[in-house]
Amino acid sequence: MLSVGLTGGIGAGKSEVSRLLVECGAVLIDADRIAREVVEPGTPGLDAVVAAFGADVLAEDGSLDRPRLGSLVFADPEKLAVLNSIVHPLVGARSRELEAAAAEDAVVVHDVPLLTENGLAPLYDVVVVVDADPATQLDRLVRLRGMSERDARARMAAQAGREQRREIADIVIDNDVPLEELRRRVKDVWAELTRRARASARPPRPPQE
Repeated sequence: MLSVGLTGGIGAGKSEVSRLLVECGAVLIDADRIAREVVEPGTPGLDAVVAAFGADVLAEDGSLDRPRLGSLVFADPEKLAVLNSIVHPLVGARSRELEAAAAEDAVVVHDVPLLTENGLAPLYDVVVVVDADPATQLDRLVRLRGMSERDARARMAAQAGREQRREIADIVIDNDVPLEELRRRVKDVWAELTRRARASARPPRPPQE
């Protein structure tokens, strides 16, 4: 099994890269999806978030009001740290369960938005960073996700810088390109990942006589 950490700044296109890797045959463990699961209604995770931030972060149906919570934490590093201290251990435990269930020869891609910020690079055999110019990120967040420019900039500022992410990368996918070019680049990365997976699975050579 090859364990791959996939990360990138918000709006860089990491989710699209993870989708393309799944098309190639990767097993995806999506930290964002798990982070939503561990704070669903009735979970200890949601109880802990409400205890920390108050019932105002709940929607009328009792679920977590993510936009409201986001507006609280992404402009306040201390509040963001509190939220991360609740959610990240739960996400980590669930991710380990899913990886243990994967096939022995799988390429397991962990989609982890805050891999750099939380110093998680040593946990993976390979770290892949999806990179884009900050202007591209901002445009995607405002134009495609409907964020205000202020919120988009706050979320970008709450993450590691571009150079910090590139420093921990084994492989960088530059994503200031059209989708078809991105698809080609991801296929090249997949070929490299499968090569590394095969190399790591080779049995040791017998001792020389």
